[in-house]
Amino acid sequence: MVGPAMAAAALNRLLSTLGGKRLRQWSQQYWIKIMENQVSDSSEEHTFQYQNSLPSLPVPALDESLKKYLDSVRPFLNQEEYKKTEDIVKKFENGIGKQLHQKLIERAKVKRNWLEEWWLNVAYLNARIPTQIYYNFGGPGPYLEHYWPVKEGTQIERGCMSVWHTLKFWELMRTEKLPVHKSGNMPLDMDQFRMLFCTCKIPGITQDSIVNYFRTESEGECPSHLVVLCRGRIFEFDAVHDGHMLSPPEIFRQLAYIQTRCQHEPEGPGLAALTSEERTQWAKTRDYLINLDPRNLSLLEKIQSSLFVICLDESSPQATPEDYTEITKLTLTGDPTIRWGDKSYNCIAFSNGALGSNCDHSPFDAMVLVVLCSYIDVKVVESEGRWKGSDKVRDIPWPEELVFKLNQKVLNDIANAKEKYNQKVSDLQVVNYAFTSFGKALIKKKQLHPDTFVQLGLQLAYYKIHGRPGCCYETAMTRRFYHGRTETMRPCTLEAAEWCKSMLDPGFTPSQQLQLMLKAFAKHNKLMKECENGKGFDRHLLGLLLLAEEHGLPVPEFFSDPAYSRSGGGGNFVLSTSLVGYTRVGGAVVPMVHHGYGFFYRIRDDRIVVACTTWNSCPETDAGDLCKNLFQSFHDMIKLTTTAQL
Repeated sequence: MVGPAMAAAALNRLLSTLGGKRLRQWSQQYWIKIMENQVSDSSEEHTFQYQNSLPSLPVPALDESLKKYLDSVRPFLNQEEYKKTEDIVKKFENGIGKQLHQKLIERAKVKRNWLEEWWLNVAYLNARIPTQIYYNFGGPGPYLEHYWPVKEGTQIERGCMSVWHTLKFWELMRTEKLPVHKSGNMPLDMDQFRMLFCTCKIPGITQDSIVNYFRTESEGECPSHLVVLCRGRIFEFDAVHDGHMLSPPEIFRQLAYIQTRCQHEPEGPGLAALTSEERTQWAKTRDYLINLDPRNLSLLEKIQSSLFVICLDESSPQATPEDYTEITKLTLTGDPTIRWGDKSYNCIAFSNGALGSNCDHSPFDAMVLVVLCSYIDVKVVESEGRWKGSDKVRDIPWPEELVFKLNQKVLNDIANAKEKYNQKVSDLQVVNYAFTSFGKALIKKKQLHPDTFVQLGLQLAYYKIHGRPGCCYETAMTRRFYHGRTETMRPCTLEAAEWCKSMLDPGFTPSQQLQLMLKAFAKHNKLMKECENGKGFDRHLLGLLLLAEEHGLPVPEFFSDPAYSRSGGGGNFVLSTSLVGYTRVGGAVVPMVHHGYGFFYRIRDDRIVVACTTWNSCPETDAGDLCKNLFQSFHDMIKLTTTAQL
């Protein structure tokens, strides 16, 4: 047994290594400057001050939504099929659709965001499949590209710096000094940031729930403890002592103590693996745990209310400037005993100093984590990755282990959860590659929108592989509205499909291909702007379907028409995509359907980095093949802008 005194003696030598080596200085890019301005701005604005003045989420006009829907299904239907769908839509518009739309308008009169509750429940909390596998997002941590090269033995050294910067971000949130995000001069909704800390999903027999303990200073006390998972064991310690946040040397001391104990003592039962289970099964085991011993509930609540979870992972993922595949796969599919899948934020520190994260998607969207990680990224650059303050360590309490009362039934449930998890994630193919021939700078020089460039390149790549258009979901943000989250933007337009066909037809000249490409660009940009302004149609149609269910009405023919699912409706998009941002922060998700692709990407001045996932058990899809064709499509598109002018 390694007690506090012995651990302290063993760690004194380690504390002196905290300074680390100096970072290579990389040039500051535009995003970093923006982030620096955001977090150092002395503006009197408060993070949440505009929340009550944000406009309500609008209900789009029914005729406009249906017209856009018909336009979106055309690439997937022949003339006869389209005519049939058109008749179904007209019948819906003049009949039950009109009635349901009126009910939606009435709902919107009494709810500032008519979608919020529905979306949370239908998209996330009602799910019964393992959400850690199918819903969570993960990815490499901040400062991967300019931090020290990965090096064994730096896990605690680098992990404590990441934790400290995360705590500083939490402090900005507590004091409401994180600047309000804006679109031009228009403030955006900041509510999702409240869900980053002290948040956890609770499994239910039929529906999950979310608990959030975060409070700003003006609202009152907020939990300040951290939970650490290591070798199947669970520890906790407070991030604040005598009113002051722990320093990096103090965090180092706590994490190294936990690591030392776990290296000299038997592994724990790996209770966290239960969070990777099918939701109803996890809920039943959780209820059983609580009934087994009342103290188990208090320990669960300790985890649920913690600021976030630190995962000390003994894996050593490799990463290069052009290949982040291994670390990305481990963040998505790593050891389930050291990921609390229901926590809003798991900060993963690997043994060689690489960092990553795994997050429950229910309470917020990926942009929240991107902002946090970009903030850390900036601070690491500023400090050269080293702690430059005092090395003094106060007499703070040692971490406490959370020891649950378990029996053989619970241990069997843990073993079963691990087995099912490992079997499922072994089927997942993950690649994360950097296209380095060019990036945002050249694309913008060609007067093309970088995001649209990637989306159309993806359409072309899919068309080359599968010989048909690929129904595609792209995330559009609706944060201009109260508690706005996302809308579906459908990049597979008729214009995009026609351009893809032309690129594979030698009968088209480069000039004709360019004109078709520019039409596809214009259509995509128009649709994205409409979605961001509350004029998308997918969430509107979802609302009408849910109202029919709530009122006990038969499912309208509109939603059973094959065109609805073939075009992606009902969560059937073969391409599930999202722009993570113009940063050094990456991410990944699993495909939305078995024969589909998960596709996250980030765009920088000199490169485009894509994370693609597929299921190995599907013979039709291959993530590496899609990336290969995508990168060739990028070259083809840029070449087109040059040759077509000759």
